[in-house]
Amino acid sequence: MTEQLENKPISDILDKALSKRVGMLTPAHNTAVRLLNGFQEGIPDLVVDLFGSTLVLFSHHTDVTQALIDMRDVRRFYLARLPWLTCVIEKHRNAMDEQKPKGIMIDGKHPDTQITENGIHYALDLQLNKDASFYMDTRNLRQWITAHARAKTILNTFAYTGSLGIAALGGGAAFVAQVDMNRNFLGLAHKSRALNDFDASKMKLMPVDFFVAVGSLKREKALFDMVILDPPFFSTTERGRVNQAGESTRLINKARPMVADGGYLIVINNALFYSGQNFMAELEALCQGGFLSLEEIIPIPEDVTGYPAAPSRAFPADPAPFNHPTKIAILKVKRKS
Repeated sequence: MTEQLENKPISDILDKALSKRVGMLTPAHNTAVRLLNGFQEGIPDLVVDLFGSTLVLFSHHTDVTQALIDMRDVRRFYLARLPWLTCVIEKHRNAMDEQKPKGIMIDGKHPDTQITENGIHYALDLQLNKDASFYMDTRNLRQWITAHARAKTILNTFAYTGSLGIAALGGGAAFVAQVDMNRNFLGLAHKSRALNDFDASKMKLMPVDFFVAVGSLKREKALFDMVILDPPFFSTTERGRVNQAGESTRLINKARPMVADGGYLIVINNALFYSGQNFMAELEALCQGGFLSLEEIIPIPEDVTGYPAAPSRAFPADPAPFNHPTKIAILKVKRKS
């Protein structure tokens, strides 16, 4: 490779990042690992993910013609270091072309359609959306949910492809309701359930607006042992608006009445420009009345945050006390008698 960044050959940066993850590559390679967080590890605008034997390259550059690296060099590096790769997909997140953000297959013919994490199988569609249909940043949360789900009823809102709900079924949940407006996204939750041979009667898919679902469940006086609140950064529908920069309180107050006494409300805020301190201030204010308590903060896995050689590049807003702009908090609910 001839191109350099910050006076280092690109190959050296990729090699150093890969060496930090070698222990995560299982013999079967049927796993999901972030091989490079370029924002933190020296190649701005590049993220490299591995799903089984499929490599997914994310270019976040706003102008492909001005990109700092040649994606062909990146592909050649990984194909040489990981000869068992069977497919490479490139996603140009800011491209105007309809397909490029969802991914163009560069090498191979058949992307992986499932991975296994902590013994649970998850269906994939790596070209379904701009992301890869499976979020690595919530890996530790899936493990937490699995450990706390036995015999519990779970409501997973803004479920997307349903991985958090599948993690609950993997932990022995009694029932999981998965809510998302997009029926196609929820279809992967159905495939994941089938991959694990989980009882179909224990999962209900609800392809409706969050605000519609909440209203309906409240009228039914439905209560759940665990409610997961994982909204997008920003969205608007005919029934309501989601804005994670300062409006977590409003969504939490909509979801909290559906949590049973002693149950958990899991809140995820992924607003890049919203500081961890501001998010904590919202949570602490909600806990003042004694009916909510902050039980735990779930960290983002290190392969996802990256392993910077020097102090991390500054985020638009400091996520501390969280270790990443994806901020995950576990709240415990006490209901009024």
